Amino acid sequence: MKKIRLLFLSLALLISVFAFQGQAFAIDIDTAKAQGLVGERPDGLLGSVITPSADVTALIDDVNARRMAIFKRVASEKGQPLDVVQQISGQEFIARTAKGQYVMSSSGKWSKK
Repeated sequence: MKKIRLLFLSLALLISVFAFQGQAFAIDIDTAKAQGLVGERPDGLLGSVITPSADVTALIDDVNARRMAIFKRVASEKGQPLDVVQQISGQEFIARTAKGQYVMSSSGKWSKK
């Protein structure tokens, strides 16, 4: 359990430092979540709840590319399988999702938290 907690703390720090640097989009992740356009998936990635616009697709692609780079880095540094890092991250992102926003179940269905 201590190893998993350390792994998550490493992930949280890296994501908070790097995840939102870079391109500016017409919509940001918080707004897209609040509008029900995107939600958190169990694999630690952001997903589209409805058919996305080009701006939302670009946002999702950017966020997911940054997250995957961090997941791969942490997996390598901690000697953990990538899917384990993603699963831990997904659980934490879903836990941190605000009430009324979308999360995906392990069966792939979207629901409001």
